Amino acid sequence: MKKSRKSKRCPGSRAALKPSPIRKGMTVDEVVDSALFSFNAGTFRKACELFTKQIAKKNVRIGVSLSGALIPAGMGRSCLIPLIKAGLVDWIVSTGANLYHDLHHVLGYEFCEGHAFADDEKLREKGIIRIYDIFLNYDALIDTDKYVREILRNNRQDLPDPCSSADIHALLGEEIIRTRPELKEESLLSVAYEAGVPVHTSSPADSSIGMNLAALQLEDKPINLDTHKDINEVTGYVYDIKKSKGKSAVLLLGGGSPKNFVLQTEPHIQEVLGLQEEGHDFFIQFTDARPDTGGLSGATPSEAVSWGKIDPGALSRTIVSYGDCSLMLPFFTSYVLNRVKTRSQSGLFNKRDKLMRQLKQDYKNLGSYTKDE
Repeated sequence: MKKSRKSKRCPGSRAALKPSPIRKGMTVDEVVDSALFSFNAGTFRKACELFTKQIAKKNVRIGVSLSGALIPAGMGRSCLIPLIKAGLVDWIVSTGANLYHDLHHVLGYEFCEGHAFADDEKLREKGIIRIYDIFLNYDALIDTDKYVREILRNNRQDLPDPCSSADIHALLGEEIIRTRPELKEESLLSVAYEAGVPVHTSSPADSSIGMNLAALQLEDKPINLDTHKDINEVTGYVYDIKKSKGKSAVLLLGGGSPKNFVLQTEPHIQEVLGLQEEGHDFFIQFTDARPDTGGLSGATPSEAVSWGKIDPGALSRTIVSYGDCSLMLPFFTSYVLNRVKTRSQSGLFNKRDKLMRQLKQDYKNLGSYTKDE
């Protein structure tokens, strides 16, 4: 009896790896599609494909978390501002440090190439701040502190009482546009304000902006910043799009507190408010954090399902690509901008009150808050 020959094709419906030679003049997206197939390169390509093919759609609301020193590394001007202008960022949660460093450019200071093994004692004597291999003039901190205090001191009356951190950051962005219009394209805060993208920080007191708010309190000119308002505002962005039969996507650049603040919107909806929901629909994270240490930064989408943060049915639409964000984000941004059309801005900043009223009304109608009494 003649033996049947085994197929040499990939088993099942699996795609074959078909790399193409890299040639002169190829664009970033062509290189990614032609040469990145396996290991972390493969997950990076899948993240690019997931974003361009499924996330960058009209009915998907995109939240971005930002941690680490990405603004000093140039990621604000090179990557985040272009993504905002393309309508591919609807709301942001960042460390306060990144937003503070964003202001140095407006005052004429630049981050400079340094080296990681410098003598830090000598740098201190020369008035140089080091962020790994980035150098910054210490005077930038002093002048930026004064700048922040002056803006907030002189415009306190324009802030809601209480306000969220998004109001603080919008005020800074608006002031840049008003007083330094020639530099407005240099600042993430001013570009976000002009686009109507709310920018929150998950830990307002843990940054220089927060320290300057504390200084105003000592001047008897306090600003009533309510972080609980931030929680409800970011939750409103997610609840609104899901209630409207749209989808929610998260792009997590690093981990830390901003990652959790973006993801906890779903437990707030389901666990605390008791409203019907299943979790975020898309999840992309670029991180160098390992999951086996038990920290939030490295926690996987699968683990997030157990908390209600990710829709169990959406695990096939989640990607974690391991590496350095400062390396991965420029290539990701280039890939995306080459492959998708510009979306119209959702303008969530000016819709916050409406979305908060909707969230509050549905919570009130459910009656959950009366059951605890």
